[in-house]
Amino acid sequence: MEFSEAKNKFVQTWGALGSQWGINKTMAQIHALLMVAPEALSMEDIMEELQISRGNASMNLRALMDWGIVFKEYKAGERKEFFIAEKDLDELAVKIAQERSKREIKPALRVLKDVSTGVKNDKSVEAKHFTNQTAKLYDFVLKADNMIEKVTEFKDNWIGRLVTKIMK
Repeated sequence: MEFSEAKNKFVQTWGALGSQWGINKTMAQIHALLMVAPEALSMEDIMEELQISRGNASMNLRALMDWGIVFKEYKAGERKEFFIAEKDLDELAVKIAQERSKREIKPALRVLKDVSTGVKNDKSVEAKHFTNQTAKLYDFVLKADNMIEKVTEFKDNWIGRLVTKIMK
């Protein structure tokens, strides 16, 4: 397989996977392109490679920077902005886990807490069952979120780094 064919296949596949992970296809394609690029790319490079508009590239680059997985890089003597992706896969996984928790798990926890404690005057069997089940679900999701937080914090302490090295 030729390099350009392999690169295109990777970018297209990463884009398709991105839509299954809850981000749009173009955002995932831009991330894939930047992740495998040996150096920072300009917005024009990205637009040309993916055949997308400036607005689409700009909006998705901003979203990737909000996630903390793409950064602007400045080059001396250049007026263009350049972009580079986080290359450390461990750090990438931590940032994605933290962002998904913030965007998906925390809002779900708020809703589960509201609905599991919100039913006041209804003493029916159905209402009691609902309250019991949503409270259990809240506890489960809270434990999962706490686990994600511990794993992402784990990387920041020396014991966590040691365990990570041993596991590799």
